[in-house]
This record gives sequence, C-alpha cells and structure tokens, in this order.
Amino acid sequence: MNPKDYVSKIVFYDKLSDEEKTHVSENVTIRNYSKGEVIHSCTGACIGLIYVITGSIRVSIISEEGRELTLYRLKDKDTCVISAACVLHEIRFESAMTATEDTTVLVLNSKALGKLVDQNIEVRCYSYEIATKRFSSALFVLQEIILTSFDRRLARFLLENAEKDGNELHMTQEMIATEISSAREVVARMLRQFVLDDLVELKRGTIVLKDPEGLRKITGEN
Repeated sequence: MNPKDYVSKIVFYDKLSDEEKTHVSENVTIRNYSKGEVIHSCTGACIGLIYVITGSIRVSIISEEGRELTLYRLKDKDTCVISAACVLHEIRFESAMTATEDTTVLVLNSKALGKLVDQNIEVRCYSYEIATKRFSSALFVLQEIILTSFDRRLARFLLENAEKDGNELHMTQEMIATEISSAREVVARMLRQFVLDDLVELKRGTIVLKDPEGLRKITGEN
C-alpha cells in the first residue's frame, strides 16, 4: 500500500500549491494497527494528522483511577488532528486513541503539518474546523452523561448498535460500559432490570432485543 495513493484524500489537498503537495507526499506514512492496539496515549508524543483508510478508532480520556471515558469514534474516511495538538497550540487536550478493529491510517507527521498550518490559511482553518467538530462530539458525550438518565443512554446504545436484521448486540457488558463511559456493574444492573421488564434477553456475549419498541419508549424518541 503506497501512502502517495491516499494523499489526495486529505480534505485540504486541493488547496495546496504544487510545492506543498510535494511536501505532503514526502511526509506521509501508512500505519497498521491491530484490534485493541493503542495508537496514541494521553501522554504520548504528538503524531500528526490522521486519516482513517479502513477500520475504527475509539478516542477517549482516562481518569487518574483508570476509568476510561469514550468521547467519539473515527471510522473510514474520517480525519482527526487531536493527535497533533502540539501543532495547534491553542488546543490543550490529552486523549487516547485505540483501534477497535484492525485499522489502517494515513499519517501526516506533526512537523509537516505544522509547516502547512503556518504558511497556508486553508490548512489552518481546516485544522481548527475539524478540531472544533471533535470537541463538539466530546461535549455532547459529556452532556449525555451529566443530563441524561442511564436507562435512556443504555436503551439508545442498544438500539443504535444492535444488528438490524436480528436485533442482537454481540458485546460483553464490559465492552458496553467502556463505550458508554460507565461501570460494568452499573450496566449489569440496568440490563437485569431490562430483563425483568421483558425488554431484552441475555446470552453469553450477546444481548437480544426482545422489545425494541419498548426500549425506544425509554429513550423518548419514538
């Protein structure tokens, strides 16, 4: 896989001069990560701009106690500059990135990105635009945690992530807790209540949605 085949996928590429395009082509690499592998840690070195070719990345923050709070996900064709906070000096945001499946990304290193940000207004505007978009996603998650009851959050998560054809969700309670920024015990307790209410059925590693309409009523979105 040649990184130069993907540089044109970077949103601001068409706004670059020929010299800048050459600069980008000489400073991009392709990196492959296995499922569960850490791409960027809260205290890790600045990576640069990331463009997801294939796969999925979970972006999170981790408390001193080790609790992980998922802020948003990156999927195919998504771009992120949070991993280049050293370039965007106004951004002070320490986050971790983890591959949630086998993932391939195109990386424009931080030094090259920094040069473009300094000399090209289009790149600078785009970088702050995408950073603002990611911060908005993170803020939405925080608002959900603070303002939305847990039963609504869990019901919405089950509906959004269950297989559409079979109404089944193949995830452990630990995985769900990580995704919705809660504790496994809290997830287990609420799922038991959903079972008592005949909304779901629990199997090993699988949650069957017996009454999707009932879950939808809990979310208040029906």
